[in-house]
Amino acid sequence: MARVLDGAALAAAIKQEVGEEVRRLAARGVKPGLAAVLVDRVAASEIYVRNKVQACAELELSSDLITPPREITTEQLLNLVAELNARDDIDGILIQLPLPPQVDSKRLLDAIDPAKDVDGFHPVNSGRLLAGRPALAPCTPAGVIEILKRSNIPIAGRHAVVVGRSDIVGKPVAILLLHENATVTICHSKTRDLPAITRQADILVAAIGRPGFIAPEMVKPGATLVDVGINRLSTREEFDRFFKGDAKREAAFQKRGSTIVGDIDPKAFELASAYTPVPGGVGLLTIAMLMANTVRAAKLRRGL
Repeated sequence: MARVLDGAALAAAIKQEVGEEVRRLAARGVKPGLAAVLVDRVAASEIYVRNKVQACAELELSSDLITPPREITTEQLLNLVAELNARDDIDGILIQLPLPPQVDSKRLLDAIDPAKDVDGFHPVNSGRLLAGRPALAPCTPAGVIEILKRSNIPIAGRHAVVVGRSDIVGKPVAILLLHENATVTICHSKTRDLPAITRQADILVAAIGRPGFIAPEMVKPGATLVDVGINRLSTREEFDRFFKGDAKREAAFQKRGSTIVGDIDPKAFELASAYTPVPGGVGLLTIAMLMANTVRAAKLRRGL
């Protein structure tokens, strides 16, 4: 029976540790602060940012939610970022993506002070991460490592295969696994005979953004499966492909008109020794790691 790696329990443990660190900093007169910039107010982004602000309140971090109009220009947003960079009460700056099409996202993200880049996307932090120097790591990849370590999954000496090479997840999680002494293979859309490589994985991380892409025949029995994908299914055909006969999922699908699946076919979990479910896995650690990064940024900025 495969072990389910419970993201909710792990996220709660991380938040408790962050809360204790916040209280220690408060005793020294320091209150970490996070600024969240939400421009394109699509429903998913609003919910995600609201959850981040709520997490700040729960952990007694200060937060500043800034919602510029959708028509804002790149130059105006650059001025806003410059103001946030200069504010001593702000330790972390995050700009919720996606941004409207008229905004140069790359210029904007590069303008954030690397010391306040709690999303870990700035090239300076990417370079520090690659070099193994103190850096603010991207939250989802950092969460993957926390799940493995806190679940006592051995990493050193294991063959880790990462499917996906994005700058946000695939590349940084591969670097973090390498720093933990795993032997790492990165796969992508141009990889030849992908199943032959994924079947070698002791730890298989799926971050390719395609529903159920990792099929059971692509998994080595006994592997640890880490599913980073979040894909919404809204048609009966899609639902039946992955969840036909699952009464609990069926009820939720009928009620909401959709359900969520990761990048790994749920049937593959039966072969694993341990796996992260979707929902309830990696996604829950992303906000917890954002809070941890904000506190870390506050300490690094002050030399604590």
